[in-house]
Amino acid sequence: MKDLLFEVSWEVCNKVGGIYAVLSTKANTLTQRYKDNVIFIGPDLWKGENESPFFKESKTLLKAWRESAQLPCGITVRVGRWQVPGTPVAILVDFTGVYKVKDEMYGRMWEMYGVDSLHAYGDYDEACAFGLASGMVIESLSRNKSVSGNVVAHFDEWTTGMGLLYVKWMCPEIATVFTTHATSIGRSICGNGKPLYDYLKGYNGDQMSHELNMESKHSLEKAAAHNADAFTTVSEVTARECEQLLERRPIVTPNAFEQEFVPRGVALTNARRSARRTILSVAESLTGKTFGDDTLIVATSGRCEFRNKGLDVFVDAMNTLRRENDLNREILALILVPAWVKCGREDLKTNLASGQRDRLPSDVITHELYNGESDSVLCKLCQSGINNEEHERVNVIYVPSYLNGNDGIMNKSYYDLLPGLDLTIFASYYEPWGYTPLESIAFGVPTITTDLAGFGQWVLSSKGGNAAECGVKVVHRDDSNYADVVSEIARLTREIAMKSSAEKRKLNGKARETAQIASWENFMTYYYDAYNEAIINKDKRKPNKTEK
Repeated sequence: MKDLLFEVSWEVCNKVGGIYAVLSTKANTLTQRYKDNVIFIGPDLWKGENESPFFKESKTLLKAWRESAQLPCGITVRVGRWQVPGTPVAILVDFTGVYKVKDEMYGRMWEMYGVDSLHAYGDYDEACAFGLASGMVIESLSRNKSVSGNVVAHFDEWTTGMGLLYVKWMCPEIATVFTTHATSIGRSICGNGKPLYDYLKGYNGDQMSHELNMESKHSLEKAAAHNADAFTTVSEVTARECEQLLERRPIVTPNAFEQEFVPRGVALTNARRSARRTILSVAESLTGKTFGDDTLIVATSGRCEFRNKGLDVFVDAMNTLRRENDLNREILALILVPAWVKCGREDLKTNLASGQRDRLPSDVITHELYNGESDSVLCKLCQSGINNEEHERVNVIYVPSYLNGNDGIMNKSYYDLLPGLDLTIFASYYEPWGYTPLESIAFGVPTITTDLAGFGQWVLSSKGGNAAECGVKVVHRDDSNYADVVSEIARLTREIAMKSSAEKRKLNGKARETAQIASWENFMTYYYDAYNEAIINKDKRKPNKTEK
């Protein structure tokens, strides 16, 4: 593939979840190979003074196309560069005009591909409008550029599935790739508290979509998976899920990390010191305690999926440690998970500004929430009796804000805080890949994850799961061993706390070595294979002339 590559995602220049990390870190490797012939397409959600910090508009990029393009449905675009390593070309699409033709499009997609949009609700219309608009942009741009060779259009998640189907319908000369990072129905099964793994072979995706009111999303995702020239997913664990619930076996394209995001040498040392100062200062201002420099700082992070991400296990493991009387070291456990946050606590801001160390009421949380009485993490902390009393050796603090550097309390980004940690824990129940543990080891922070995470399975298959050799400990988890997982994570955390400084430095180095293996430089080849397969399968098709 040498001519033109599009990649479409709701998270292009839109930092809302793990897919942003995947795309933004692989962009550098793609642009090194394809230069400006790789074009990312995302939603234009930034208006007026609220401009995207990740996008810089250009008046010259694709100027000839912009001046001559006559996009349908009132679609408008902005062209610029994504402000990540590699600074790839990005097109932000205003898709609001597509709403007026969505019912017509839904009808055509039902007739051609069997997509059932009748039961749609929530974010379905918005996602489909964006997908369709992106497909129309690809159609316009690929024909305007008069590409004589291969064009590949890569669509991420069900939210872009309608765009893939549109491209196959209107531009059969374009090879298509569809990536499921997690099946919508698999996530729903887990989110509803149903056991996924013990009964996976007994689940039927179509039947479960009816039971869980997921017909439209599942129908669209399944149609995109079956009509793509190449279908991919991020791990073997999700490949089995796709095969059972979507009824097509995907190519496995594991995720990686871009080392350009990680400071090195003195810069990393300084980043660690700065991060620890911030974390300990916030903890002292909140709890009224003094934390020594040797405090073991442990954290979990990611999307606020209480069971799927193992947040329940994390709290219970820290509560188990809290009850032990012979810990020789303070442990500060952070839950860095965004919730329905209102603002940073004013009393905590006052303490931070004045340097006061007075214990505040509700000293387990740094921000005010709109739904504090029903927030799953806060309720779990209360139920567990965790309240950071003076005599406690294990303290837990919930930071429920997105860490973008301007949250009002930490005022550092997640990547700025990550070097200050000593250990991360991701006790995942449902985790198609697991970007957070990979990010952790890239910064030299050892991590604990589970074998239900795609990343955990990769570590087991490639490194054996020996923490001393790779900086990653993989805990076995299934549908029925919750208590064992809690006990094992508590034990491993205690074990890390007991290590000497020299032992910890060695572990940090092993973590970085593992992250080097899981770099895009090594893993991008899986995507190149998928692009080539898409082109081969596209060439096998007989393009049909379609009336517009």
